[in-house]
Order: sequence, then C-alpha cells, then structure tokens
Amino acid sequence: MVDIATRVWNHKWKIDPIVRSLIDTDFYKLLMCQSVFRNKPNIQVTFSLINRSSNIRLADLVDEGELREQLDHVRSLSLTRGESTWMRGNTFYGKRQMFTPEFMDWFETMRLPPYHLEKRDGQYELTFEGSWPEVMLWEIPALSVLMELRGRTVLGKMRRFELQILYARGMAKLWEKIEHLRTIENLRLADFGTRRRHSFLWQDWAVQAMTEGLGDKFVGTSRGGGLCRDLAAIGTNAHELPMVYSALTQSDEALRQAPYDVLSDWHEEHDGNLRVILPDTYGTEEFLRNAPDWLAKWTGIRIDSGDPIIGAENAIKWWNSRGEDPTQKLVIFSDGLDVEKIAELHRLFAGRVRVSFGWGTLLTNDFRGLVPRDALQPFSLVCKAVSADGRPTVKLSDNPNKSMGPLDEIERYKRVFNVGQQSVQRVIV
Repeated sequence: MVDIATRVWNHKWKIDPIVRSLIDTDFYKLLMCQSVFRNKPNIQVTFSLINRSSNIRLADLVDEGELREQLDHVRSLSLTRGESTWMRGNTFYGKRQMFTPEFMDWFETMRLPPYHLEKRDGQYELTFEGSWPEVMLWEIPALSVLMELRGRTVLGKMRRFELQILYARGMAKLWEKIEHLRTIENLRLADFGTRRRHSFLWQDWAVQAMTEGLGDKFVGTSRGGGLCRDLAAIGTNAHELPMVYSALTQSDEALRQAPYDVLSDWHEEHDGNLRVILPDTYGTEEFLRNAPDWLAKWTGIRIDSGDPIIGAENAIKWWNSRGEDPTQKLVIFSDGLDVEKIAELHRLFAGRVRVSFGWGTLLTNDFRGLVPRDALQPFSLVCKAVSADGRPTVKLSDNPNKSMGPLDEIERYKRVFNVGQQSVQRVIV
C-alpha cells in the first residue's frame, strides 16, 4: 500500500503525473468513443471547461506553467501494448471483443489534439477543438488534472506531519462510510469518481478500501484500463451523445427525435446491461412520455439530476404503463451521492427495482472539514461539448442549476421538449 502522505511530501510531477494513461478515464468514454467513431467520426466539436463553483478561482490557485506541463504530458500519451491487449482481448459485460479491430487500429495511433488555454477573471478558459472521437477523450483527463492541481496547491503549504494527519483523517472518514454501507443488505455500488478525484493515488486507495470493506457489494469502477485492481469496468453512456446529436439537427421535429436517434444507434451496438437509458438531458418526464416502446424493454435507467426519489418513481410508473415489470429493471443512482442518500434510496426502492449506485466525488474526494477554511472542499467542475459543426449544444437536465447553452437556445429546447417548471436542486458536485 502506498504511503500517500510521504509521496505527496516528496512530490515531483514527472514521477507522479496526474494522468498516466489514455484509458485512465471513465469507461463510458471509451464505449461512446467507439460509437461516435462508427456513426459520426467527422463531426467537428468544441469542448470547454465550465466551473459551476465560481467562488473557486482556479486561475488564482493553479499555476499556469504546471497546468500546461500536465496537459502537454497527457498529449504525449499513447496506448501501450498492455492496454491495447486489455481492450482487444478482455470480456466486458459478458461480451468478448467489445472494441472492434477497426476502432482499435485507430485508437492505437491516436494522440489527443491541441488545447487552448487562457486566463480570464480568475478562471481558466480551457477549450479543445477537432474531430469528435478525438476531442471527447480530453474531458476526463482535463478534469482530473485541474482537480488534482488545485489539491496540490493546498497540500503544498502543509508540512510533513500535517500531511500524515490529513490522510489518516481522510482514511478514517472513508472507512466510517464503508462501515455504514456494509450493513445494507444486497447493496450494489460502483466507483464513479475518476473525473473529480482528489488524486490518482487517493482514488486507488479508496478503491482498495471499498474492495476490502464491502466485498461483493462493491461491483466495479468507472476507471478504465484495469487500473483499479482488476475490478470490472463499469459504464454506459452520457449526456454528451444527445447534446451533440441534437445540435446537429435542422428542425424542431428532428430535434425532438434526436435523443431517441442516439439510443437507436446504441441499441444496434450493445445489449444487456449496457442498455441503460439516461433520460434527463432535456427533461425526464417528457422523454419517457414520448419514448418508443422498444426503449421500455431496455435493462434500466440512470438517474443523474433532479430529485432522485421522484425520478425513480416516474421510471416505475413508466415501466408499468408499458407492460414491463419494474422489479426486473435496473435503476442506477449517480447524482451527488453520499452514504446517507445511498442508504435512503436503497431503503425506498430495494425490492421494487434492481437498485445500484454510482458513487462519485464524495467517494474519491471528500476532505470536507479536514483543513483550515475547508480549502479542499470538492467543487463542481465539468468539461462539456459546447458546439458541434458550429452549432451550440444545450443541456436542460432535471435541475435548472445544471442547464447549459445560449439562453435563446435553452428557451427553444424548453419549448420543443415541453419543459415546464422545474425544481431547483443544489448542485453538490
């Protein structure tokens, strides 16, 4: 087991780069990348960093030279022989050769495209432009780099014994959570915390702790590449797909159909537990109301915004209305989870559906209350597709605090998708 405090104290970034592999990313990015490579490889997209926690002035905290060094290091990475073997030869979700030879031939020679970095009003403007399959792979590394550099700024002001105590307290805090979780019968929980982790080393420690403390209740990690102790790689798809598909449409009618076109393409490629609907990009209720019958036969739904209790109840009503048995359906909760919310949702829905949890930032980056001025408080940082072939993207979500896009386009999307009054939820992370 790595002595994290000593490693931080002796830290040199060339020994401990923040991102060490192109597949140190959310597994669903790899699955989506193959889908995009097959269906829309020539679409030109722009991704941009968005700091929802504007009180965290990243450009004042993170040295620009260090940031550029880390981003340049990510651009130097390519798939190793072992990583290629893992992707080509492994079995994912019961399927061998999930990644096609054509996709792997491309991925093995791919390098991430250039980035554009500027400072403005205490924040970094970080953007990536190019073909969709290449640019999309910047999202998770960019977030991981900035989250860890912000942490290193705080840690760099601490002395050796302070670091030892900090990590001892962080470990005890996480272990208390694990002790609570292991009392929950039939729990199924996965690590979804790569994008906003405290550090590479801390995520690795957290995954080891979850593996030992929860046993079979800990079902895998979203971090790809077998980088987390040979656990199953977990992931399906994300809001990025409907956002880009929708931006490419030329009419309101085509826009209304775009979220289902995404899943139609996905349906042709994947089956089983990879057929999980993410319905909230433009409002869950309207999505379900207009969904084709074949979607009701999919394995389950992921709830990633809004009130999770309302979201799960709506899913159950929808399955019942389509003649499906909700007890056979999977509901994955993945928005701002911590132990208390996990326990509550499991109590409310276990037995009514197959319940699973994707536990993110508050698994891999919870140092709240452990340093002065709460300087390691996790914050909400995202990197999203903001345009496709020159047209702006929009995300409405079930929580208006997570919406993004130009105001006139947001209003148009609300009209097209019949989005009415929404309940505002505090964005935790």
